[in-house]
Amino acid sequence: MKYVIGADVGTSGTKAVLFSKEGEPLCSAYREYELLQPQNGWAEQRPDDWRDAVYEVLKELSDKVKKEDIAGVGMSGQMHGLVLLDENNRPLCDSIIWCDQRTGKEVEEICRVIGKEKYIELTGNAPNTGFTLSKLLWVKNNRPEIYARINKILLPKDYINFCLTSEFTTDVSDASGTGS
Repeated sequence: MKYVIGADVGTSGTKAVLFSKEGEPLCSAYREYELLQPQNGWAEQRPDDWRDAVYEVLKELSDKVKKEDIAGVGMSGQMHGLVLLDENNRPLCDSIIWCDQRTGKEVEEICRVIGKEKYIELTGNAPNTGFTLSKLLWVKNNRPEIYARINKILLPKDYINFCLTSEFTTDVSDASGTGS
């Protein structure tokens, strides 16, 4: 019998479900992780907490069947988080996630430099504090020592996919919210 696993890297934890080939859910697993709020309005998470949670739920579910019978794993996850990797593809800092609100000045900078209407025309989205570009500008403006060491910029799900496959990927819907 063949199986598939669907996993979601959420804000409060990673959830995964083992499905039969007919789409029947057979069992599930869940691991929580911490939401860091070092200041009012800030929201961060440790990328390696996501990685560890994904490894744990995938192991728990795959231990219930023959591993060779798992036909695939599908990943989804929170959008708009900023995961910055160094030259060794290790996180440089905690991820600023989707619900963080610290980047108001950076959104104003985007509107001033690019123009709100032009930004919408280019990206299909209005600039806001939740999107990745404003977070990247915040790091540039407030943590230049980290900004100088950036080798790769990923979204949370894409970091997990890299951890699982050693490949850098994204999808159109997630990329549309990066502002790039």
